[in-house]
Amino acid sequence: MEDRRRSVLVVDDEKNILKTMGIFFESQGYDTHLCARPQEVLEVLQHHRMDLAFVDLMMTPMSGIEVLEEIRQHSPETTVVMITAHGSIETAVEAIKKGAYHYLPKPFDMQELQLFTEKVWEHHQLAQEVKELRERLPSPGAGVQIITRNREMLKQIDLAARIADSNISVLLEGESGTGKELLAQFIHRKSGRPDKPFIKINCAAIPEQLLESELFGHVRGSFTGATKDRQGRFEIANGGTVFLDEIAELSPAIQAKLLRVLQSREFERVGESVTRKVDVRVIAATNKNLDEALKEGVFREDLFYRLNAVRIKLLPLRERPEDIPLLIEHCLAKLSNGKLPALSDEAQRILRQHRWNGNVRELENVLERATLLATEGTIQLNHLPEELREMSEPSLLALSLEEIEKTHIRRVLQNAKDYEDAAKILGIDRATLWKKRKKYNL
Repeated sequence: MEDRRRSVLVVDDEKNILKTMGIFFESQGYDTHLCARPQEVLEVLQHHRMDLAFVDLMMTPMSGIEVLEEIRQHSPETTVVMITAHGSIETAVEAIKKGAYHYLPKPFDMQELQLFTEKVWEHHQLAQEVKELRERLPSPGAGVQIITRNREMLKQIDLAARIADSNISVLLEGESGTGKELLAQFIHRKSGRPDKPFIKINCAAIPEQLLESELFGHVRGSFTGATKDRQGRFEIANGGTVFLDEIAELSPAIQAKLLRVLQSREFERVGESVTRKVDVRVIAATNKNLDEALKEGVFREDLFYRLNAVRIKLLPLRERPEDIPLLIEHCLAKLSNGKLPALSDEAQRILRQHRWNGNVRELENVLERATLLATEGTIQLNHLPEELREMSEPSLLALSLEEIEKTHIRRVLQNAKDYEDAAKILGIDRATLWKKRKKYNL
């Protein structure tokens, strides 16, 4: 965000509340604008940029909902909070559905206002940071953005941007859901081939006996079912980029044919002896450790070094926890169609603490489900999946030592990458973990 004094607009026709909130915000260093007449809000917005706005729900001649709509139309970047009395909570929830961030119930004391404002300001900063990141890293495809403030991830994205305009092969490594396809699209969009095809091939999703035909095409009669000539993905991508996802799943025979394409830019269709030339940029991705595959002899060393001209590693979400609030903000904005739901403190705590073994994809799925269930405008703990809700700590004093151990082992097993990872997290060997699973019937 640009270096300027943060600002707040308070709209309330009760002079005492207006004066009290004005004194508070001035003491907190805000550039404060007070408005006792709701019909004058538009004039304020035309002359001042507002970060936050606190709007009373019950006013005349304009209601708080009408003021909210004015602010959303003329200053969409402003984070709006509704001030409401106890009897109008339902209307405040309706305001949240219309784009307000949250509501502040009256009466409140200065300590409550301070804690609440800190939470609102954190939300506003995250929303602005997401917006700035979108502008800094333009969408590599319709509706997708690379959202991160992690230093290592930013270094990897910068590397991707610097090599994008070359024809060099790229190897993307990272767990499922870390954004490898997103980064491949980013590289393609910033390359000298952005108007040419971007063709994705999931090497694990196509049966081995059909993969060669998918990659390089075939001629009529070359195998049962080949009733006509067919172009392969490399031919279709000519002039553009081929993205080979899950490259570690290729058979040795296909690896040899792919190596030839990378070395000489030529291939033959299945069942044909005519050599064809192709100009493609290859980006490969894997969620496996190719160094281990090399040692085991299941991946060709010469192909590895051809693909490994530039190697980019994407961190799992659990290793960049500072991105979780940003991604929550980004996903909710994308899912809610402008009507951003609020997050209860408990739900927010659980989302930030979860291990996210499925990475960004898992986070998006959880938030999509929660958004659909949160019909009242606020995502609560009960809107999250059971495996996340179990992270809401029960009173340890009410549990026996065995119950605590059983609960902890169950959570680790649910969130660990695999059985070996669970044993490592728990600090025990596999045999001990097996015995405890049997003991607790897990």
